[in-house]
Amino acid sequence: MNILFITLADIDLSQHGIYSDLVRYFTRQGHEMYIVSPVERRHHKNTSYTTKENIHLLSVKTLNIQKTNVIEKGVGTILLERQFCNAIRRFLSHIKFDIMLYSTPPITLSKVIKYVKRTNKGVITYLLLKDIFPQNAVDLGMLSKEGLLYRYFRKKERDLYMLSDYIGCMSPANKTFLLTHNPYIDAAKVEIAPNSIELHNDMIADRKSILEKYNIPTDKTIFVYGGNLGKPQGIPFLIECLDNNSTRKDCHFIIVGNGTEYGKLDRWYKAASPGNVTLLSRLPKDEYDHLIQACHVGLIFLDYKFTIPNFPSRLLPYLQYKMPIIAATDPNTDVGQIAQTNHFGYACLSNEAEAFSMCIDKMLSSDIKEMGENGYKYLAEHYTVANTYNTIIAHTK
Repeated sequence: MNILFITLADIDLSQHGIYSDLVRYFTRQGHEMYIVSPVERRHHKNTSYTTKENIHLLSVKTLNIQKTNVIEKGVGTILLERQFCNAIRRFLSHIKFDIMLYSTPPITLSKVIKYVKRTNKGVITYLLLKDIFPQNAVDLGMLSKEGLLYRYFRKKERDLYMLSDYIGCMSPANKTFLLTHNPYIDAAKVEIAPNSIELHNDMIADRKSILEKYNIPTDKTIFVYGGNLGKPQGIPFLIECLDNNSTRKDCHFIIVGNGTEYGKLDRWYKAASPGNVTLLSRLPKDEYDHLIQACHVGLIFLDYKFTIPNFPSRLLPYLQYKMPIIAATDPNTDVGQIAQTNHFGYACLSNEAEAFSMCIDKMLSSDIKEMGENGYKYLAEHYTVANTYNTIIAHTK
């Protein structure tokens, strides 16, 4: 079959990730994958179309829509529909698509979906719901429900749900939220299709040398947070947790990543000079993966103000490398509940720094290796690309 996949992600098929792994799995089943993704203006490249075996990549020149100011991000997101439609019309109009996959963000794809439906009779449209916008922006105080922008994006969101033949949600709480707040959606077309990856065995050989490279102690339990450091992660609470545990001698914390709130964390780090915390800016993917594997416990942070149940994809590499987790989140997401129920982590609310410290205590007194094995088993049973593929492809039978 011919599969059209539209995403904002920069897919590098030589690396592991929720989208690159899924694309590779589709191609191994004999399908032709046509990927449409943006190439932002900061890269100074024009729209291009390349083919390698059964993977076809259409890179569409756009404004900067990630890691940029709010105005350019907003305008760039609005313009995506026209830019993607024009590019598909120009390069892919001769292809008959059987399935159209697309992920949020963005929600502004309704014209693209309508165009593909109109020109590909019988195509199945499938939304991989990774983000519930604009409510997440309201939660973080970035949009007001009384404003014009909110009403515009809310209409786009409704259009997207109505145009989608099927909607794959990341977790049970995610599915419940979607149906509760959008009662017009036919519940029969909503299902669980979580973030998923391909299992692999490329583990590091020398943990000690990796830690020594970054001047990290090799004789302590290492807790690591890796990924985006922005408003969704609730950085002030993360700082409070690190500050509360900065005199501990029984563990070490690594924070590695970047984002809009990195500067806030960096200023605290330089002023406090905590002896048991290492702060690193973004690393190359290979180095990041090696560092994560050298640690013992993965950390997840989500801002307490969220009313939408996020399910961070950074959970997956933690489980892949057999690491239990501590999830400090809002009360609505179910990532912490799933971890605790299946014995691969502990959870607390992200407005209770003392509760986070108690989770550290509990983890240090637990069998970390056994909990890591539990997490890997849960990953293999629920979060592999084979499961996601089978869920999607079942609708073509």
